[in-house]
Amino acid sequence: MENQSYEVKINGSGIHENNALIGVNGKALNGNGNHHKAVKGIVCLAKQKSCRQRWNIRPSEMSINTLNPIRAIVDGMKLTPNPEKPMIALSIGDPTVFGNLPTDDKVLQAMKDAIDSNKYNGYAPSVGYQKSREVVANFYSCPEAPLEAEDVLLTSGCSQAIDLAITVLCNPGDNILVPCPGFSLYKTLAVSLGIQVKLYTLLPEKSWEIDLQHMESLIDDRTTCLIVNNPSNPCGSVYSKEHLQNILSGEPCSPPLLCVLYLHDQVFPGCTYQSMASLSSDVPILACGGLAKRWLVPGWRLGWILIHDKNQIFGKEIRQGLVKLSQRILGACTIVQGAIESILNDTPQEFYHRTISFLESNSEICFSELSTVPGLTPVMPSGAMYLMVGIEMEHFPEFQNDVQFTERLVTEQSVFCLPATAFEYPNYFRIVVTVPEEMMVEACTRIREFCQRHYRTCSQDSNELDQ
Repeated sequence: MENQSYEVKINGSGIHENNALIGVNGKALNGNGNHHKAVKGIVCLAKQKSCRQRWNIRPSEMSINTLNPIRAIVDGMKLTPNPEKPMIALSIGDPTVFGNLPTDDKVLQAMKDAIDSNKYNGYAPSVGYQKSREVVANFYSCPEAPLEAEDVLLTSGCSQAIDLAITVLCNPGDNILVPCPGFSLYKTLAVSLGIQVKLYTLLPEKSWEIDLQHMESLIDDRTTCLIVNNPSNPCGSVYSKEHLQNILSGEPCSPPLLCVLYLHDQVFPGCTYQSMASLSSDVPILACGGLAKRWLVPGWRLGWILIHDKNQIFGKEIRQGLVKLSQRILGACTIVQGAIESILNDTPQEFYHRTISFLESNSEICFSELSTVPGLTPVMPSGAMYLMVGIEMEHFPEFQNDVQFTERLVTEQSVFCLPATAFEYPNYFRIVVTVPEEMMVEACTRIREFCQRHYRTCSQDSNELDQ
């Protein structure tokens, strides 16, 4: 058997105060190869092995408190599609999945040129290249809400922008106001940081406008942030100028706004997108956006925070805080930063018009088809790529909730719609309208067949109970 040596620290032995090598024969070897008794060293080794056997490594509180509601619900569903029908997924918020919505050639060429230049292979500043920040500032600047490069932070997608914005404004024990129904990421990020989430109600009968009275009732001295998502995921709503002004003119001590705008300008003809920053005279705003949905490249992971602070209410500290937080992870892809000038300035208007036209057409098909289905109440969107459908659960007594309804829809019809319980708004489901038109028509036909099979009138329910 070959001799093996282990490095062990021997303290207070009267021999060494530094490290000794313990041989398998129980003797210590000093630096000159001389032997010393090593009883304490062997005891130390035994203790070390014993400690290893008793290791109890626990995950952090932050990881325990991190939960994605969509994943939690979907992973718990029993999704077994009908083998006789091809699967149609109306649940996926990625517009690139089906290949029918490619980005523009100018966008692709901008990326190729950035790669070929060999200028963007290294690390960028944590807040992004100065030139790239200037480009974004110029693109979104307007006379009512001017922007400079220092007002822009580039991030790894809109998700990181939201993360930085919440983190810089809130401490554990604070609370934020979040739309309901609303994108689940807000809660995922906040709760993991020990921040309370208060849900304010959106009104489907008013095209998902905010219930302002309810929202204002939730504000207290620990409220540090109000999140407004316009255009909305999951609702597809686009707020009017008047409604936005009413939001801004609410409580005299309203919290700062965190506006999530990653669907910026994705509005249907007849509607007008209005920037909240252009309407605000005093409320400071952090506006989060990105390339993902408007330019149809969600995997490229470039987003931004736009700081609107006319009265210097945020001051230097919030800006410095954002910079410090951005230094935790060097986020935004440098190649996309190198391409951003051409992407923003050279993408033809026809590309935007074509995308919006398709989304509006699919939304109209879906709304028209499902409006005549007994037991369903779709809400026509005004933009974005989503449509919410209400379920009159009293007419579907076989199902306790929207999760069971959508689960069985997969089993029988191979159509998957996301239950709105994932957005904390039960008895609705969300449809993503980016699928090819023929697939949307087929999906609506299957949903109709499903509802016709399971729909019960109130009189039917009574008769069945009497029998």
